[in-house]
Amino acid sequence: MSAHPMIELWRGGRLESAHAGHAVICRPDGSIVDAWGDPEAVIFPRSSCKMIQALPLIESGAAEAAGLTDAQLALACASHGGAKIHTDKVARWLADIGLTERDLRCGAHLPYDPDARKELVCADTEPCQIHNNCSGKHAGFLTLSKHLGAGPEYVDPTHPVQLTVRAVFEEATGEPSPGFGIDGCSAPNFATSVHGLARAMAFFAQASDAGDTRARAAHRLTRAMTAFPELVAGEGRACTELMRAMGGSVAVKTGAEAVFVAILPEQKLGVALKIIDGATRASEAAITAILIRLGVLDPGHPVADKLLSGPLTNWRGIVTSELRRAPGFC
Repeated sequence: MSAHPMIELWRGGRLESAHAGHAVICRPDGSIVDAWGDPEAVIFPRSSCKMIQALPLIESGAAEAAGLTDAQLALACASHGGAKIHTDKVARWLADIGLTERDLRCGAHLPYDPDARKELVCADTEPCQIHNNCSGKHAGFLTLSKHLGAGPEYVDPTHPVQLTVRAVFEEATGEPSPGFGIDGCSAPNFATSVHGLARAMAFFAQASDAGDTRARAAHRLTRAMTAFPELVAGEGRACTELMRAMGGSVAVKTGAEAVFVAILPEQKLGVALKIIDGATRASEAAITAILIRLGVLDPGHPVADKLLSGPLTNWRGIVTSELRRAPGFC
């Protein structure tokens, strides 16, 4: 089955760009509520699956042993902007477990946060690994590795941390992973179908404190993300703005190359989507459209207007174009 048209860009009364993809809305038992494109299309979830990668951190007992807070667990699920609110907390986390920035294996890049980036550039200072948007996830990997008594190369696919992550990932998605690719932060990223990713998000949506160890872990991670949306991404970022717009009732997470997921606890539904051309603008618009369809995001909210329905302007503030839902999508 081919990808389904989802988001269009219109300029001067003409269709200028079109973005197609795959999307699934799913129940915890794997039954599909709605879908566009091919539910069984295999994708790399990239950073959208960080909450799955964080499950072993809690269910192993490592989080409790390290005394991790919900704010730290939100950072374990984050693709943060590298603002001081992020980097200070990651640095403190590493110090608390007796490690340093040198123990990270995620690499360094300039922070996404404009103030933090400006501060480094103006000071002619190179970013460190704590500025990496995945440093919270890696702090979680290090915490788990230390708890397991494993070696320092925790991103190696054969390391106990990644073997555990793969097993949990396959159980959460309900299907064996056909393989992995190396993510931007150097950790393996396990492939799955869009349906499998949505099923995993539905598991998170159904999870509660009354469940087993994994369900309690999933519930705590979802709660942490919605309680600290500013840590999951940052000011001006889609994940943070969408979670705030929905009043913390839904957790959302983006991934590179235009992947997006949503966890809807009240409806016990999971959502996963992938725009095949990798356009983040389109994935943000598409998840916004789905959240509106499911009744959890007000179509009149300024965030919905910003990501989906509002006009696009140029540098002079002149309206130049608009995003639209493609026919047959949402």
